[in-house]
Amino acid sequence: MSKKNGNFAPKILKIMHRNTEIERKFLVKDERFKQYAIRSQHIEQGYLCKEPEKTIRVRICDEKAYITIKSSQLREGLAKFEWEKEIAVADARELMQLCLPGVINKTRYILPADGRAEKRYWEVDVFAGRLEGLVLAEIELGSEEETFDKPEWIGEEVTGQAQYYNANM
Repeated sequence: MSKKNGNFAPKILKIMHRNTEIERKFLVKDERFKQYAIRSQHIEQGYLCKEPEKTIRVRICDEKAYITIKSSQLREGLAKFEWEKEIAVADARELMQLCLPGVINKTRYILPADGRAEKRYWEVDVFAGRLEGLVLAEIELGSEEETFDKPEWIGEEVTGQAQYYNANM
């Protein structure tokens, strides 16, 4: 084996860790979060693939669109592999026609998670249509052990509960 081939594995690991998402998810008790929101956006998303270990999502956020692959196969614990690329909105609208039934519409509110050494944000999703009444909050973390303050409007933690994965709604 050449040195070049011997150095291949560490580069792959570095790339895989770059595409890691660690998030905690909570139900929201009430609308007090809205007073702290610094912005909001409308999101429409559908899934081209919804398997237990991986999903392929198409998302339109206001005037931008993305395709995202998520998987629990390459990570352990709360960490998930996530790869996302911006695509043209016209392409996303066309891909939406290929999505599985159950396209999701929601408004996402972005709120600063104060008191952080590294800047973090709460993302609060207020679902519309068939999911109206459901409100979920997520915070992305740098590690599973990272601590954070829970605002007064945060309710029960639902991290890891499959019924609260967008792909299962």
